[in-house]
Amino acid sequence: MKLVFAGTPEVAVPALDALIASGRHEVAAVVTRPDAPAGRGRRLVASPVAERAEEAGIEVLKPVKPRDPEFLERLRAIAPDCCPVVAYGALLPRVALDVPVHGWVNLHFSLLPAWRGAAPVQHSIMAGDEITGASTFLIEEGLDSGPVYGTVTEEIRSTDTSGDLLTRLAFAGSGLLAATMDGIEDGTLKAVPQPAEGITVAPKITVEDAQVDWGTPALRVDRVVRGCTPAPGAWTVFRGERLKLIQVRPVPERTDLAPGALAVGKNSVHVGTASYAIELLWVQAQGKKPMKAADWARGVRIGEGETLGA
Repeated sequence: MKLVFAGTPEVAVPALDALIASGRHEVAAVVTRPDAPAGRGRRLVASPVAERAEEAGIEVLKPVKPRDPEFLERLRAIAPDCCPVVAYGALLPRVALDVPVHGWVNLHFSLLPAWRGAAPVQHSIMAGDEITGASTFLIEEGLDSGPVYGTVTEEIRSTDTSGDLLTRLAFAGSGLLAATMDGIEDGTLKAVPQPAEGITVAPKITVEDAQVDWGTPALRVDRVVRGCTPAPGAWTVFRGERLKLIQVRPVPERTDLAPGALAVGKNSVHVGTASYAIELLWVQAQGKKPMKAADWARGVRIGEGETLGA
């Protein structure tokens, strides 16, 4: 088939690579978000998908909105058979959805209908799921509600951050997306409607969502930190300033600390929760670089009775 691939961040690159490498289909063009300011100089930088497409000599389209007339005209001229999508980042209007013969097929990082929305991996970790996966489905105008072509499953490990899990799913899902294109092309794969039961939603995680509540159990604190790492980054308050929590570890054997209470040892920093303690392993104070929590604690000289949290 002739394909137009839509995607933007680094997590979409493995799927683009898999389609280029398959040799069975032609990636005629890539659609991605416009260049965005990045770094201290805030200079405009192309998306990871745009950079990879340019390396491969593939035409890159960067519409401000996918309903822009110039973009739609070019899309119709290319006349793709199908448009595979991974984390493109913009809502596709009906006028664009109708262009390819076989529609737009999205690789979504959950086992649909679970965790429809922008942050499925983060929410699956924060909810304590043991299994997740990726799904390919035909995009409709509803939120991740279209019929599903295929899935792969992935175990969520007890130490996984959303970054760890998303990386594994990006590579597992790239094979699924390539296989989905093959099945659509040869007619062996049919999309199956999603069940009406088991629907959960995964809206974007905000900075406010990433604030740790020490009045919740240790398991919840651990899941919030892992689910919000690397972005937007879990945090708490110490002496009126934000302290980013990069890595923590539950300590079930310690139950003597009140929620938010700090206990500093020679090489350890423990914090109380509603159940048992959490050990801070890596933190980042405001305006500082990431550091081991024990080094941070020595530097700030935590006094008796000091706590974390609002």
